[in-house]
Amino acid sequence: MKAVVGDTVIAEASEDDLIKIEGNWYFPPSSVKTELFTETDTQYHCPWKGDTQYYTVNVDGQSFKDNAWSYPTPIPSSFDRVGKDYSGYVAFWKGVRVVE
Repeated sequence: MKAVVGDTVIAEASEDDLIKIEGNWYFPPSSVKTELFTETDTQYHCPWKGDTQYYTVNVDGQSFKDNAWSYPTPIPSSFDRVGKDYSGYVAFWKGVRVVE
């Protein structure tokens, strides 16, 4: 699976390595091209997953604010619900296509 902005692949991993949570594909940290990401100050707290870290995705001179996020230190009880430790896994929003 690939996360793509325009023609640029920003993350790539086999589907077996991804985790699907609430309809979003989360990519393992090692599969993400971190040089294309900048942390933002946007904050959100999910009652069962914990605090997010949002990122601006920077591709071909364009910036897509808050189009990626992760849970750096999820609430440990959420691992049972998800079925796996997903600390640092990255999901994507509008402007980022997840394709096979």
